[in-house]
Amino acid sequence: MKYLKQLTLGLILSAFVGSALALDPINTPWYNDVAIDGHDPVGYFLENKPVKGKKAHKLKWQGATWQFASAENKALFEANPDKYAPQYGGYCAWAASQNAVAGIDPEQFSIIDDKLYLNYNAEVKGKWLVDTSKYIKDGDANWPDLLANN
Repeated sequence: MKYLKQLTLGLILSAFVGSALALDPINTPWYNDVAIDGHDPVGYFLENKPVKGKKAHKLKWQGATWQFASAENKALFEANPDKYAPQYGGYCAWAASQNAVAGIDPEQFSIIDDKLYLNYNAEVKGKWLVDTSKYIKDGDANWPDLLANN
């Protein structure tokens, strides 16, 4: 009986720890659910720079809160979120190409073939820019397993 209780407790704890460590489909900090550190994903496309979103213009999508600089940007995202959301769930694009995940600096971005890619920091972005077509191909191949196995 004691063994059965220990086994049951172990299974319950394993399930809890496994789900607690699962990779969220959208990169958000552990202390809130705000994507891209509150930056407007549409702003990257319209202004070619990071634009801070406003709490007044927010919406939930894929378990994260997205903030926008304006109601118009929010409407654009709502109409076509896949067009504006960063690739690899907003995790570092170079890390995804290396079959890993990492956070991002919202200031370190690139738009390639009308898709938004974010990077961990300026140094990593420099690596990313050396061969984006290869890294995108590798990241695209790695991302489904990264999402499923983390």
